[in-house]
Order: sequence, then structure tokens, then C-alpha cells
Amino acid sequence: MSLKALTILGSTGSIGVSTLDVVQRHPERFKVFALTANHNVESLFEQCLACQPRYAVMLNEQAAELLARRLKTVDCVTEVLAGKAALEQVAAAPETDYVMAAIVGAAGLLPALAAARAGKRVLLANKEALVMSGQLFMDAVREHQAELLPIDSEHNAIFQCLPAQGQQGVERILLTASGGPFRQRALADLSTVTPEQAVAHPNWSMGQKISVDSATLMNKGLEVIEASWLFATPLERIEVVVHPQSTIHSMVAYTDGSVLAQLGNPDMRTPIAYALGWPERLESGVAALDLFKVARLDFEQPDLQRFPCLPLAYEAHARGGFATIALNAANEIAVQAFLERRMGFMDIPRLISDVMKLADTGTPVHLEDIIIQDEVSRSASSSWIKNNRKL
Repeated sequence: MSLKALTILGSTGSIGVSTLDVVQRHPERFKVFALTANHNVESLFEQCLACQPRYAVMLNEQAAELLARRLKTVDCVTEVLAGKAALEQVAAAPETDYVMAAIVGAAGLLPALAAARAGKRVLLANKEALVMSGQLFMDAVREHQAELLPIDSEHNAIFQCLPAQGQQGVERILLTASGGPFRQRALADLSTVTPEQAVAHPNWSMGQKISVDSATLMNKGLEVIEASWLFATPLERIEVVVHPQSTIHSMVAYTDGSVLAQLGNPDMRTPIAYALGWPERLESGVAALDLFKVARLDFEQPDLQRFPCLPLAYEAHARGGFATIALNAANEIAVQAFLERRMGFMDIPRLISDVMKLADTGTPVHLEDIIIQDEVSRSASSSWIKNNRKL
């Protein structure tokens, strides 16, 4: 068996770290070709020493210079590159076979798209890539015969539960959501929640942005859009189910009354290992699920008053790609402002709704139009915050 070379986009984040954990359990199957990060020099330095990749890429040029200087003082073969173009370079490099696309937010779109256009196996943990450019991205996958495997635990679960070929007999996709830390908090108290409370997810260990998205249920809204593109499924056949235990990661309902579910402990190494080894299954380091310890499985309908971001995502996808780009851009700006205490938690859906109203109906087919809509929506979002909720 020949070694598969892997590029990890966003290697110092939680998904990147989990990916390296799985890869290091299988040195006979995988080698690391490139690692990338934004500005976390210390973590990327340690990863380079451990994995000896051909390239390390830092988006921040000053951080790249610092990393290069540090690597020169040790025995390491890694060459340091910097900037956005370098991310696309290592994602599309002929020497790499698999690309883990784990850069958070819109910043991950271009390198993930470069990997798809280069015909790689793309392990997609960056849901924003499909939210922003679903049609363009899926067309690139088909045209260049790339393999697109989902890493989000929900989409990976659906992938495991769908038929091997096509969607024969599939009636509905059931996306599970934990409900986050505010599932039972009084509605009147939501306006006063703090960033520290919002990032304290009850089940998963994640980065700040995705943790806030889980608290607003925007994460699930983005996943609805992603699922629609990944599995060619219309919105009316995708249902969100609140499942506080996060034991069932998602389900597929069939026309004969069957419902297939994928269960497991809430650990991202499971979907990562599945995508790395597919169609085989690899040991991931995840503990076996103890059903007696879980003891019960609860299900609820999402409270749309508590989670207004979820219907906004459905509305945006129904309107088309311009609206989903606006949704994603506004959400990224809003979450960052909330984390920096420049706006309240319940201002997040208000900002998103107002910025979405400015977007055209329809779906862009050119990358330039996607980038322009993203920039316009970010500018409008910043103005909304600066001008005290006015556009």
C-alpha cells in the first residue's frame, strides 16, 4: 500500500489537531505533505518538528518569517511559505493526495476550491465553502473528478447512512443538533449572555466561532445548506432535530419507514478517520460508545423563537446563493463583534436579517461575483454595528 500524502488546511485548529492524531496512528498509510495556519507560530512549529512536512504555510507573513527563523535552528526539512496564494498552492500540489479543508469561515473557500479543481480527495470541514459557492464548488468536484467527503459529524453520519449509490428510497435527512448551552435558558435572559457562556458547549470541544454558531443554531442552519448541496436534497426534505446528548450524529429516513442513524461519542476523530480511510474503516482512538452510560436519547423540535438564525438559513437558501453568501458574511462579522463585546448575543440574528435583505435573489456562477457579494455583505455588517443597527 502506497503512502497517501496529506495537506491539512488549518492544522492548528481543533479539526487539524484531531486529524494529525488519527494520521499518526497510521504511519504505514499516511504522510504529511503540508500544514497551514493563520498566525499560531508555536503550534505550527511543534507540528513541523513532529511531522516533517515538505511545506508549512502561514497566512500572516510576519508569523511566517518568525516560523522560518525558528525552523532554521533545528533539524527540520520544512520550507515555510506565506500568504493566500501559498494556501492554494499546497492544496493543489501534484504531490498531495488528500486535502483536509479545515480553515474556518470564508477564508477557507479558495484553497478548498483549488483542491477540488486539482482532483483531490477533499475532506471538507469548512461548511462555509458550500454555503458561499455551492453550485460552483459541486460543479468543480464533478468536472475534475475530485472526491468530496464531509467531515462535519452530521454530514459524515448522513454519508454513512445513505445508500452506496444514489438515493433510492430516501425520504428525509434528519440533522441532529445539541441545542447548545442555551437550549433551556429563559428567552428573556438571552440578550444578556456573555461570550464565555456562549462558547461553553455542553458536549463538544470546538473553536470560539463554531461554538457561538452552535449557541445560536446558525451552525445547524449552515449545515442545512451544506447538506442540500452535498446530497442534492431540497430544503423541504431536510429537518433539524434537537438531540441534547449528541450521541446520534444524524439520521436518514426511508420511504419504507426505516430510519438509519449513526451513533458514537462526540469526538471528531471518528468522522475524520472514516473520511481518511473510506471505503475502509480505520482505528481512530475514540472510545467505544457505552449505551448503558448514555442511558437515554431525547429529541425535541427546535424553538424558532429561541433560535431565529435557523429559519434565516432556510430563507437564505430558498432565495439563492447571493443570500447565503450574505448570511455567512454577516454571521462571521456578527459573531466576531459579539466575542469582542461590541454587540449583544441576540443582535446576531438581527444583523444577519438586515444584511440579507440587501442581497439579490439568485445564485452567482462566477467566483468573482461570490467574492464581491461577500465583501459587500461584510461592509454592510460593519456599518450596521458602527451606526447602531442602521443601514
